[in-house]
Amino acid sequence: MKQKGGYVRLGIIVFFTVSAILLFYDTLFGSHFLLNLLRQFVDALKPVLYGAFMAYLLAPVVNFFERTPSAVEARKQGRRASMGLRVISILLTWAIIGVLLYLLGSVLVPELYKSIQQLVANVETYYYTISGWITHLLENNPTLAAWVSTQMNSMYIKAENWVTGGLLSQATILVSVLSGSIFGIIGFFGELLVGAIVSVYFLATKEVMAAQARKVTCSLFTSDRVYWIMRGARKMDFIFSGFVRGKLLDSLIIGILCFIGCSALKFPYTPLVSVIVGVTNVIPFFGPFLGAIPSTFLILLASPIDALYFVLFVLALQQLDGNVIGPKILGDKTGLSSLWVIAAILVGGSFFGVIGMFFGVPVFACVYNVVTFYVESRLSKKDLPVETEAYMAGKPEGYGEKN
Repeated sequence: MKQKGGYVRLGIIVFFTVSAILLFYDTLFGSHFLLNLLRQFVDALKPVLYGAFMAYLLAPVVNFFERTPSAVEARKQGRRASMGLRVISILLTWAIIGVLLYLLGSVLVPELYKSIQQLVANVETYYYTISGWITHLLENNPTLAAWVSTQMNSMYIKAENWVTGGLLSQATILVSVLSGSIFGIIGFFGELLVGAIVSVYFLATKEVMAAQARKVTCSLFTSDRVYWIMRGARKMDFIFSGFVRGKLLDSLIIGILCFIGCSALKFPYTPLVSVIVGVTNVIPFFGPFLGAIPSTFLILLASPIDALYFVLFVLALQQLDGNVIGPKILGDKTGLSSLWVIAAILVGGSFFGVIGMFFGVPVFACVYNVVTFYVESRLSKKDLPVETEAYMAGKPEGYGEKN
């Protein structure tokens, strides 16, 4: 009987091993069945993922409205507040979101539309302005003028060939892409709407879902491992919640301050510039430059002196953000040096674009904390110092020497 059970286990191991090899081969060289199935599964779960992310961002607001003594005591004991208080807190939270969306739609969007309309109306003027700058520059640089003339002739020939040859096919592709984009945008907002509904369920049952996750963890691992898993989960939540929520709030404040300052100084395209500065500020380190450069160029086309004042204003605003607002909101949530932050942004951006540049920092911070914990644990077991300063002059004293 034992021999039969051994054969069964061996058969199961062989089956799963062969299946893993076939799936690995299909993923690399075949029809990518597993990747396509995973992609379809993720697409189906997008509204749920959007809802979970919304609930994660809004959970502190719900907790803020549940600051009654009974609710605070219940939270300490791992229980949720009364359902009536929870419903009121969720309704107030989404009421705030609704007011913000109303202000965005009724105040900012019309002004933003006017700025874009003004920009489009002045395109021809800006074209002649830039053309005049280039002409003046080339007058004193004949070599540069010859190079620009050659490049312009080459571009003209390519454009003529494209118009006479591939314009019709490109127009057909453009129409199909635009129609697909419109349906894609409608589908995206539909998924966001479903996600908002799902977030209400997440917020209403967040303690129960956390308890279920702990229950599953306790069923799968030993008590020692459960302790470290829970500790790691709390650390990851500390990093993600502090960085993601804090950075979004920081960027919102910077966008509002930029709008107020640009309006007071009467800069052109104030709503458009404020949106650019606020949105790009979400990206750590590089964000202020990504927002300031196109905004400065945009204002430069309208008024060079205003562009100079805008640069000074943005520098002052970023100093305020870097020394006062940012540290107050974010603190040192990630624990990463500037070098690792830059590396995380570059790697995340190369794989996932702007979203990767934003989430790359907290993800890398979590990996960095795991590696740091593992290294320090190994050093502690060897009775070695865990402080980096102890290794500045080489290996620790007495370690690695022959007896």
